Amino acid sequence: MPEHGIDEDIARAAALIADADALLICAGAGIGVDSGLPDFRGDAGFWKAYPALGTARMPFHEIASPASFRSDPALAWGFYGHRLDLYRHTTPHAGFGILLDLARARPQGGFVFTSNVDGQFARAGFASERIVEYHGTIHHLQCTRPCSDAIWPADTFLPHVDAPTCRLLNDAPRCPHCGALARPNILMFNDSGWIETRTEAQLARLQAWRAGAGKLVVIELGAGVDIPSVRRMSERQRAPLVRINPRAPQLDGCPGVGLALGARDALERIRHAMPA
Repeated sequence: MPEHGIDEDIARAAALIADADALLICAGAGIGVDSGLPDFRGDAGFWKAYPALGTARMPFHEIASPASFRSDPALAWGFYGHRLDLYRHTTPHAGFGILLDLARARPQGGFVFTSNVDGQFARAGFASERIVEYHGTIHHLQCTRPCSDAIWPADTFLPHVDAPTCRLLNDAPRCPHCGALARPNILMFNDSGWIETRTEAQLARLQAWRAGAGKLVVIELGAGVDIPSVRRMSERQRAPLVRINPRAPQLDGCPGVGLALGARDALERIRHAMPA
């Protein structure tokens, strides 16, 4: 696309946002790429991030499943423990701060709906009561059985992972109620044991906010097409959509603007184009 065409689309996106009463920010894995986080696109990308799993030819959907905690807990927690430590030490890129400023400038503020489990929006300063983590979060735990509906913070668990083998070297967390192995409170593949009460409460808060949000604009960033839960959420709002995605910016019939750019680049351009 010619640069002048992108500039015109950026200006349209900025005008939509400036005229909004509220922003719904819908985010997939692509938003974290500018922070240095992997997005696990395809087996090749996943195995590049986790060579030990590549050597074993283990795809993402096999390790990211409750079955992995039953068959090889040290490997399962090696994978999730490494991710937990990575997310704890990742600084959200500047685009998160731009989103926060744009939301704060709207009369009804903003709300986040994300499929990401990394907690980056909270680290960037978004209020926890304005975030929906649709697939759960790695920063909370639950029982693998599960023995109850209990969900608790993972703050006290400090994973020690051997990166070459992707195996946990220290003790895995345990359920405080029954002593069984604990797991992240994340919706995994083929997962009938995920405890969704925390996410259900988040969705209820979003619904209440949405009812009084007024003129809404959706900003969607880095949402994939293979598991399109974020894209579907954006499209269901029946509101103007600013879709930011370097590989799949098409709007699929929705009103709005599609930007074939990375998240940080697009947000920085939008910020510069906002009316004074």
